[in-house]
Amino acid sequence: MIPLAKIRAILVYLANNTEKLGKVKLMKLIYFIDFIHVKKYGRPITFDQYVHIDHGPIPTTIKNLIDDLEDKNSQLSNSIAIEIVKTQRKPMQKIVAKRGFSEKDRILFSETELEVLKEVVGKFKYSTSDEIEKASHNEAPWKETNYLDKIPYSLAARDKDSRLKEEEIDLLLKTTWAH
Repeated sequence: MIPLAKIRAILVYLANNTEKLGKVKLMKLIYFIDFIHVKKYGRPITFDQYVHIDHGPIPTTIKNLIDDLEDKNSQLSNSIAIEIVKTQRKPMQKIVAKRGFSEKDRILFSETELEVLKEVVGKFKYSTSDEIEKASHNEAPWKETNYLDKIPYSLAARDKDSRLKEEEIDLLLKTTWAH
């Protein structure tokens, strides 16, 4: 798992750079950040464990941190907050940044990680949660797992846009974990 400071930085970046950022959309953005980075460079950014649920892949540790935001002792409370916003369907738990994305945040990321953060925001900035959920359901890691299955990062290689094969991703993940 990545350091908490990097998780905070990702959340602040997304909250400052996307529209209509509710919990569902946030979980999918983090999925795309990790799995696009895997497809291009063979390793995720967060190293979180993903699970297949009805609304798409969920990063389990980050989801738990977000769910704990209502607790005044939350580990994220200095970076983001949740505001309840009325929508046509049901109230949205909107993720709101409490600060800007700073140079201290930026230096936590490699150039490839920053590139993928920008790419995902560029692609999904204005997407609704339904649109990004549908996009996640078109991905091999979603299609090839069942409800409550853990989602291996190596399944990203089965998507047409992956630069790497499953064996290469597995090897890169093993060498990353060894350090």
